[in-house]
Amino acid sequence: MAKVTVVQVVYNSRRFIEPVFSAVFKQTFKDVNVVAVISGNADKGKEFLQANFPQVEIIDPGYNIGFAKGHNLVFEKYDSEFFQLVNPDLVMEADYIEKMLEVFKEGQVGAATGKLYQFKDLSLRIEDYRRNKTLDTTGVVIEKSGRARDRGQHLLDQGQYDSSLKLQAVSAAGAMYRRSALEAVKVLKTGGGFEYFDEDFHSYWEDVDLAWRMNNLGWESRFVPRAVGYHGRTAGSSKGGYKKVFSYIKFHRQLDPRIRQLNYRNHILMYLKNSKWYYPQFFFREFFMLGYILLFEVSTLKAIPGLLRLLPKVWKKRRYLKKGGTHV
Repeated sequence: MAKVTVVQVVYNSRRFIEPVFSAVFKQTFKDVNVVAVISGNADKGKEFLQANFPQVEIIDPGYNIGFAKGHNLVFEKYDSEFFQLVNPDLVMEADYIEKMLEVFKEGQVGAATGKLYQFKDLSLRIEDYRRNKTLDTTGVVIEKSGRARDRGQHLLDQGQYDSSLKLQAVSAAGAMYRRSALEAVKVLKTGGGFEYFDEDFHSYWEDVDLAWRMNNLGWESRFVPRAVGYHGRTAGSSKGGYKKVFSYIKFHRQLDPRIRQLNYRNHILMYLKNSKWYYPQFFFREFFMLGYILLFEVSTLKAIPGLLRLLPKVWKKRRYLKKGGTHV
């Protein structure tokens, strides 16, 4: 078995396949196997992969399995020491995996992320990506209010994030995970078996949830500034955040309603499941967020029935994790 399994959940992302997988196979670290889970194939991305990158191992469940469950399939099936996640719109520098592995020489590191920059035009060469110094993520910061944000997103890189440090969480866009950390925080499913990413989340916030669980059980998340990638990102934060109200409203209205609903539901579930204390800031923020939704995003209210339905299950997972989870 290869030391590193590189995994991507492909969802109608044929337009990204050539630059993204070309970068995967140019990696300087060679002890890898590459797996693609097909979650959406309306654009025939699977056939394009088979024709142009036949060395990719393909898992096709035949339906939209979601980010969480799609990766869990790979975590269960492959016995690699490390898993390198590659979002469908992530282009890695050739030494990305090599640089990421260096931080795992320290025994308690369970997850890590490199320095990811933003880019939009996939027709460009990687030399052109390097000219864009707008940051996408250097790790995730979690506030007492439950707000989780990508550190440095939308800022110009001026060297302010060039130090390796411990993080509260990492974005899964280009994250690497240690198998033993994944095994330590996996959660028993109601119907039997285990999950790593929370499959009830389907997509969005499952990465922060996983890293938060790791940190609660003593595993570190780390930032590796010398590992560099370029991320297109379908959804992110609006520039200026809450401080620029009108741009915030405009940005959110451009998002698919399903994304807004998952984002709203999952950030609450994540906080209730993992926060050691329920701070007043969380309830204040949720009060004002609900008011915003009632005024500007009524369709997001469709997430509430699913949120209420999942609360008992999330509370059960919280109790399970507080007992230490499983370390088998």
